Amino acid sequence: MKYPYGISDFKKINTKKYFYIDRTDKIPLLERSDSQLFIRPRRFGKSLVLSMLENYYDVAKKDEFEAIFGGLKIGKNPTELRNSYFILRLDFSCVDPTGSAEDVKRALFNHINVRIDGFYKFYNYKGFELPVIEINREDALYSIDSLIAAIRMTPYSVYLLIDEYDNFANTVMMGVQSAGKRYESLVHDEGPLRTFFKTVKASTSSSMFDRVFITGVSPVVMSDITSGFNIAKNIYFEPEFNDLCGFKQNEIEDVLKEIVNKCGFKKKKIQEAVNLMQTYYNGYTFSHAADERIYNPTLCLYFFEQFEKSCNYPRKMLDSNLAVDESKLEYIAQIPQGRDLLMDLVQKDQEVVISDIEDRFGIKDMLTDKSKDNTFLVSFLYYFGVLTIAGDTEELQIILKVPNLVMQSLYVERVQKMLLPEPDDRDDGKDAAKLVYQKGDMAPLCRFMEERYFKVFHNRDYRWANELTVKTAFLTLLYNDIIYIMDSEKEIDRRYADLTMIIRPDKRYGKVFDVLIEFKFVKLKDAGISAEQAKKLSEDELYSLSEIVSQIQDGKKQVQEYGKKLEQRHGNLRLQKFVVVALGFERICFKKI
Repeated sequence: MKYPYGISDFKKINTKKYFYIDRTDKIPLLERSDSQLFIRPRRFGKSLVLSMLENYYDVAKKDEFEAIFGGLKIGKNPTELRNSYFILRLDFSCVDPTGSAEDVKRALFNHINVRIDGFYKFYNYKGFELPVIEINREDALYSIDSLIAAIRMTPYSVYLLIDEYDNFANTVMMGVQSAGKRYESLVHDEGPLRTFFKTVKASTSSSMFDRVFITGVSPVVMSDITSGFNIAKNIYFEPEFNDLCGFKQNEIEDVLKEIVNKCGFKKKKIQEAVNLMQTYYNGYTFSHAADERIYNPTLCLYFFEQFEKSCNYPRKMLDSNLAVDESKLEYIAQIPQGRDLLMDLVQKDQEVVISDIEDRFGIKDMLTDKSKDNTFLVSFLYYFGVLTIAGDTEELQIILKVPNLVMQSLYVERVQKMLLPEPDDRDDGKDAAKLVYQKGDMAPLCRFMEERYFKVFHNRDYRWANELTVKTAFLTLLYNDIIYIMDSEKEIDRRYADLTMIIRPDKRYGKVFDVLIEFKFVKLKDAGISAEQAKKLSEDELYSLSEIVSQIQDGKKQVQEYGKKLEQRHGNLRLQKFVVVALGFERICFKKI
């Protein structure tokens, strides 16, 4: 099977027999509105949707309709509008958003002019004999007006497709160019972005740009250019478009069955592969009313291609093309409230609750308002795909959570860098963590926590002082999703183990241990000693404190019980069980069970 990894050319995919999951039945639904805004996270198939529309509506591809769409759902029952438009496609990701505002304006105008020039040459080559379109190198808006004048002389109108419309805002937000004035100059009343969308709006009113479809990853720019273009219908939350991009569970299973059969595995391998993909990749919901979670298509194609080629799962489950999403978490980590949010999401079952999701926010607020509330921060992460809808509370608030294990790894890495900014500290901590699962030796990691990690909690004003904080510190160093299925707060018979590290099914040949850790926290005042006194305790004195003894005994019972359940569930585990007890942020002791 040929997988279209990195390919978003709809015609190529369908005429060259690449793998494609048919979404052309969404085309009649999309025709209900003339102008639409479609938002999805990065690498979620937006460009392929645009290419689908481009090939379906392009009047120049009428003779190719059967070849491209004949075997698809829409090919069996096409709409009246098929192959009835000229197509003008713009891609703002091709526009360099760095430099001065004048530099960006020039880059934007150059892109528009190049696409209009290509439009003119393509349709003349196809025999439509368009009147001359004058290209003004200094003013692309003039070029658009000239294009509209030429189109008036034909029986057709234009379907305008704009990809990555928010490229400028994203660059500013991610800190490549952080000057707010620079962005304002692009969207103010006479700025090139606002005037461009004013021109588009005017052309839709005259039916020359009869239809418009815009994609992006967030609704930020639309807030700033509302008066320039306030007619696009945002279809982000509509349940019928939840799966317009992405794969459904049954579709994943069908592909895995084919690969397993080709590789000659036994049938039980299918469920193993399904479980692995579900653990690492599943979890996206874009509408409150949607009844099924959606898989990221880029991650799935990456997995399929690797699995089929070698008959082995990918060594790294996170495709490097998605690793750059960490920059969104870095942006959040720069905001005081954002650090708290990231810690919460790593600690508390990766969930957060807000009253509603923001459906528009301006970049001026993002750049200047340092007191951003939780709703803003959570909404921001939601749009960029590092949080997703997980349901409602009994009070009808929205629950959002980290979608899957690959996204959790980005959170863990960001928190690790936030708490241990020095690379040498991170490297030493990871080396100590390796000894836990390679040798079953917890002592070096506990010493590292006492001597170096706990200094972070003394120096930073975090509001946590409990076993969750300690667990987070350990998790950031122990986290290894190449070898392990990591699970924080794993449910075992309606109770929760603090941290489990179960070796991936394809890695069980390695000489490493499965790990189960229960964390406990003793406050200094409960132990009746001060921080200075705690530091001076000998090992024997530390382990003989009544509070420590009590917590170790409680933890011992828990890990023994959880360990039995894990053995029953998985079988053949090489399980190392530990109880780790912190005395304030001063000392750590542990018991290997």
